[in-house]
Amino acid sequence: MSLFRRIFLLNAAGLTVATALLLGPVTVSTPILPGEVLVVVAGLAVLLVVNALVLRIGLAPLQRLGRAMATADLLHPGARAPVTGPAEVAGLITTYNTMLDRLETERATSSARALSAQEGERRRISQELHDEVGQTLTAVLLQLKRVADQVPGELREEVRQAQEATRGSLDEIRRIARRLRPGVLEELGLHSALRSLAAEFTTHGLSVRHHLDGDLPPLTEETELVVYRVAQEGLTNTARHAGADRAELRLRRVVGVDGGDDGDGDGVELLVRDNGKGPGRLREGAGISGMRERALLIGAALSVGAGPGAGTDVRLRISTKTGASKTGASKTGASTTGVPPQLRAAAAFEGDR
Repeated sequence: MSLFRRIFLLNAAGLTVATALLLGPVTVSTPILPGEVLVVVAGLAVLLVVNALVLRIGLAPLQRLGRAMATADLLHPGARAPVTGPAEVAGLITTYNTMLDRLETERATSSARALSAQEGERRRISQELHDEVGQTLTAVLLQLKRVADQVPGELREEVRQAQEATRGSLDEIRRIARRLRPGVLEELGLHSALRSLAAEFTTHGLSVRHHLDGDLPPLTEETELVVYRVAQEGLTNTARHAGADRAELRLRRVVGVDGGDDGDGDGVELLVRDNGKGPGRLREGAGISGMRERALLIGAALSVGAGPGAGTDVRLRISTKTGASKTGASKTGASTTGVPPQLRAAAAFEGDR
């Protein structure tokens, strides 16, 4: 029954009863007797209580819809308001849920295009750093070496310091280029790229151990890139904010990963764990939001929470139904079977560019 009909019938019933009382044998004396006042007040109270109950029950779905709208987050998709209540309210909730579906799809598509363009720009900048700046610094280093053999003895120390500064800058340029474009991922695969990443973040104050299963299901190039970027961002947050001295990078096969049509089947789990101060109640920054957007592109589930005892766990779970390529697909020509439409749209967008 619609909300309008409920309220109309209740008010009609109240007015009908009042009219029947006026036309019936019940009369009101002048002045009004105490018993008559009691009857009128009791009838009014009953009418108000019933009216309040009907409105409360009829408007409760709107209150639930308001709470759902206040807590909606496109980075945590799938949450929908239950469709209940009168016809008008149920229609409104259904329209809101449909709007959320459209917004999530559009956001995922636009994010895929933006991230794809970002990866292309990273690749271009990395190539320019390597080919232009790197080659220039290499030429400067060679010139300094020739100059060092000809300058007087009192200037050789200054030339040597200039050589060391140039060599350090060249190493830093190469390191930045590697982080912008994980060439080892394209050339040697995901396992080698993650080992290199763990070695890169292992410094005097942080030790990164890695445990990588060798029998992982086949993954698309897009999925491998998402895994690498999430691991990179997780270790970056650990090095910058966690105050940890130990971190663990784990990649393993898991069974029964949610995310497929039936929530069953094999999958892959990436875990970045540290022994730092933990996530606390801080708001998620751009790094974690970026990881969530990348996870959405391949239909994966990302969780960031407290680790066992102390520290932070960043966990990425991928279902093979959304992240696997065909068996036997090559590294350079992986199949797009199972790739979400957002990634296919991004690939088409890159082709148009």
